[in-house]
Amino acid sequence: MSENLDIFLNRIADAAEQGTLVKMTLSKPALKHDELRNIYVKPVLIKEKRLFAFTYHYERRDEVKNYDAAQMLSILKELVPDHFLNAVLFTVDEDITLLVSSKGKATLQTKKVQECREQSLEHDKQKTRLINPANPWWYQLGLTTREGKITADMQHKFKQIYKYAEIVESLVKPMKFDGTVHIADMGAGKGYLTFALHELLTQRLNLDVDIKGVEIRPDLVMKINEIIKADNLNGLEFVESSIEAYHPEKLDVLIALHACNTATDDAIASGIKAGADLIVCAPCCHKQIRQEMERSGKVDAITRYGIFLERQAVMITDTIRALILEYFGYKTQVMEFIEMEHTPKNVLLVGRKTSKEPKKAEILQQIADLKRQYGIETHYLETALGLIPWKRNIFSSK
Repeated sequence: MSENLDIFLNRIADAAEQGTLVKMTLSKPALKHDELRNIYVKPVLIKEKRLFAFTYHYERRDEVKNYDAAQMLSILKELVPDHFLNAVLFTVDEDITLLVSSKGKATLQTKKVQECREQSLEHDKQKTRLINPANPWWYQLGLTTREGKITADMQHKFKQIYKYAEIVESLVKPMKFDGTVHIADMGAGKGYLTFALHELLTQRLNLDVDIKGVEIRPDLVMKINEIIKADNLNGLEFVESSIEAYHPEKLDVLIALHACNTATDDAIASGIKAGADLIVCAPCCHKQIRQEMERSGKVDAITRYGIFLERQAVMITDTIRALILEYFGYKTQVMEFIEMEHTPKNVLLVGRKTSKEPKKAEILQQIADLKRQYGIETHYLETALGLIPWKRNIFSSK
């Protein structure tokens, strides 16, 4: 067996070096009850480096890991024949099959192919699925059954998570990071969106990440960290802290989804102070500005009606947040997070750090005009960012 195995591994090494390796499959587990059913291997190009993507197909989940040529050969020596009895190498001009019998006898078969094959360095098509409900953490988080099917009462929640993943992918994909991407998910709660973020960035975008889920409730932090440990999710950790008290040393991306009232402002302030390249917030419970408007007694034909006062407070709160982000050099965008039928908390505020010098005086005047019109003394984000010392001169009513 050793001779045929050596020949097979040498053919793989040659194909990898010459750029003729199209794909490879490992199948027929040596142990019938092995949870790992098969492995699919293909070349990929990541950051201008040629690697080999291993897709591990387990009974209830898939995992993808990337290796260089030397690592690939070392791993294959461990897998064949101890874990898999069949292996097939597909090159641009031939198929090479290694078959190991139950008695350990190995045979090698080579077949020339007639069709024209080309090596593709694109990521595996099956990775177009942003979030895979078959991954074990979704069951452990209570969204799916053991078989990886989304439970009936979690259908809307999973749709929200998936939509979030689509938006984050569109925001992160064009960005260039130097090494590990440092991310804070402020007010992470039960961890649904934090796990989606980790799955998206590591399994789809192949990024090296350091994600911190910031949550004040110690029982949730303990529970989520147990799941993280059980599933060996590197680069993911929950920390016990309030949003206001959490001050990361290094931060590339800040996420704050549905942080209540001024907690959103604390999160934005933290991202700005840390110089985050991307800030993504889905604000919630805009009480502070609504209360300021009510105290001022300034009403118009719109805000005299309670429901419209609430909606106006929401728009003013998030508009001033967007303007303050622009003041600090961020290009801002406000978009719909998900359809209103699934959640009323459907506004996403996005800030991307730019090198363009902001028109600070113009921005401050816009903020002052809004506050004056609606009788607002102070927006909490001004306080969080230390803009208050200017307030009496710049924002005073005339």
